[in-house]
Amino acid sequence: MKLKRLIAPLLVGVLAFAIAGCGNSTQTSETPKEIKIGATAGPHAQVAEAVAKEAQKQGINLKVVEFSDYVTPDKALADGDIQLNAYQHVPFMENFNKQNSSNLVAIGKTILMPMGLYSNSIHSAQDVPNGAIVAVPNDPTNGGRGLALLAKAGLITLKDGVGFKATVADITSNPKNLQIQELEAAQLPRSLDDVAVAAIPMNYVQSAGLNVEKQGFFLEPKDEPLAVMILAVRGQDKDNETYKKIAEIYKSEAIKQFIKDTFKGTITSAN
Repeated sequence: MKLKRLIAPLLVGVLAFAIAGCGNSTQTSETPKEIKIGATAGPHAQVAEAVAKEAQKQGINLKVVEFSDYVTPDKALADGDIQLNAYQHVPFMENFNKQNSSNLVAIGKTILMPMGLYSNSIHSAQDVPNGAIVAVPNDPTNGGRGLALLAKAGLITLKDGVGFKATVADITSNPKNLQIQELEAAQLPRSLDDVAVAAIPMNYVQSAGLNVEKQGFFLEPKDEPLAVMILAVRGQDKDNETYKKIAEIYKSEAIKQFIKDTFKGTITSAN
């Protein structure tokens, strides 16, 4: 009996140590020493690099991984290849979750990036000629957003209530008989030599070096919800304290100043 009384506390201690050890292992796997944040080339990556420099001052090793399309960064995040990404708005993320049975969530805002109508030869919606070829993004969310922008510019009308979920089939009126061409978003700036007008997300405008004042003639208002970009993580990581610190850095005065100095008001902080 005395032996049992001596062994019991020892077993409890060993068990407690094992549980603690497991806990430490889990925390290490959730927060790697090198945290990877995905961003599309251009403004998102530029701001993420500035955030990484600020994070380094807090002892956070943040590495920016650049992507050239809209879908891969979410796939990489869902698969755990990266820990955060910063390049999309909430509706795009929600559509990805629906299509891929994933659970990505937003833990903060990053920048405001309005979509606009751009052209090398046209300077107003009224000047768009009959039968003109108009390009819009081919991904579900931004494609609908582009069509909604054409509707706001008075070039087409859409079914009531479709909003950014619109498809070409939802066009109810097309008085100028515009030819809608759906292209990969990254290709839209290069399409301006071949199309009359293109609805282009701001990050690709910036990365392609387009002149917003000279080539853009109709932009979303800056309070447009789809212009608000977010910092995303996997649902299981939404309470990770280190990732929350990174979200806070996006709100910092240093990053706001970087955005102001770099983009001269074209892109602004969402915080």
